[in-house]
Amino acid sequence: MMDLCITNCRLDINSKEVCLGIEDGKIVSIKKLPSNASSIIDVKGKLVLPGLIDAHVHFRDPGLTIKEDFSTGSAAAAAGGFTTIMDMPNTIPPTNTPQAFQEKMEIARKKSLVDFGLHVGVGDLSNIGELAKLRPASFKIFMDLVDDDFLMDAFSKINVVSGDHLISLHAEDPQVVNQCTHEMKMKGSSPELYAEARPPQAEIEAVVSAISLGNKFDQKIHFCHVSTRKSLKLITEAKKAGSKITSEITPHHLFLDSSYLKTYGNQAKTNPPLRDNENRLQVNDLNYIDIIGTDHAPHTLDEKKKDVWNAPPGVPGLETILPLLLTQLNQGKIAIGDIKRLLCETPAKIFNIPHKGFIREGMDADLVVVDLKKESVIDPAIFQSKAKYSPFEGFHVQGVPVMTMVRGQKVMEKGYILDNQGKCVYA
Repeated sequence: MMDLCITNCRLDINSKEVCLGIEDGKIVSIKKLPSNASSIIDVKGKLVLPGLIDAHVHFRDPGLTIKEDFSTGSAAAAAGGFTTIMDMPNTIPPTNTPQAFQEKMEIARKKSLVDFGLHVGVGDLSNIGELAKLRPASFKIFMDLVDDDFLMDAFSKINVVSGDHLISLHAEDPQVVNQCTHEMKMKGSSPELYAEARPPQAEIEAVVSAISLGNKFDQKIHFCHVSTRKSLKLITEAKKAGSKITSEITPHHLFLDSSYLKTYGNQAKTNPPLRDNENRLQVNDLNYIDIIGTDHAPHTLDEKKKDVWNAPPGVPGLETILPLLLTQLNQGKIAIGDIKRLLCETPAKIFNIPHKGFIREGMDADLVVVDLKKESVIDPAIFQSKAKYSPFEGFHVQGVPVMTMVRGQKVMEKGYILDNQGKCVYA
């Protein structure tokens, strides 16, 4: 007898209903008729997706837990349909030493409700070999914070010491950013100026530089939060030419433009900034993007109320992206296969996450049940995240997650968060 059978599941919009048999946290059968099981859940014909994977979150733990921690961040993930997350290294202390990495790993093991991996920062290049042995999701480099010499040394060292490891990049050129920020500060403190302080050219020049380095070292690189049409064109051309490149877009860069800085002020401030309609990416560009990463980056409301030059950049995104995409699905603008590819299948492939991203026999029973008919209005006040703000506030959506399961265990049902013990996907 199996542990659990989930009956009347639709794995595609027009597919016939099937039953998922689950044992020891794995999917062991996909059949038309129910299997004998200790427990049965009837989802009554609702759509069931693989658990979502977010390769780009900032849970702020340790050191910045007033903004978020692994408990609240993973609760937000579960509420949004995410069963696996990859946490970024810019915490206090930064996750760029073996000790800091191991300490954060222990925090995540104790607090996380969903499964997880950790990106590692690139600081002291002498410890790259030790860090590689700890199996980070990637080596993360913030190009806006380093010079060309460091970047060259980092690519060289990572390539020699760690072999096939991935480098994730925040691609903005520091010289362009510094010059333009200085010029915009002279004009005042209107939030709209922030889009001009980090212009498209900053991203484009960094992308060109990174592609060149990737080709020089035959290195796998992943571009985080691509925000401009020109950058995506360069990445697409380089991929066709054989470069080992993948790309990501955030929900805010996909659905918002720079006018939201005027409407929502610092709540829409992020790096790279929102783009105008001439430069921004849109839903049709998803065919050329590999994954969606939320870049879930919570801050306190008091911090966001500072002037534009002192308010921190970042938008919470874990609890908004699936309803936004399901709305696009209901409107016929994207296909269900796009959601699976961008949020499940390709993240699992890029970040080498075994047993996740697909509903197949032998895979982890990571599942999200969605109600395509349910309508709602995005309300940050009810977020599980500590960040009770969003530039998507008031957006009308149709389609919401109603149940999230990690390895066969319910962690969210109808908005309520249930206890669970997350595991490292690379353990």
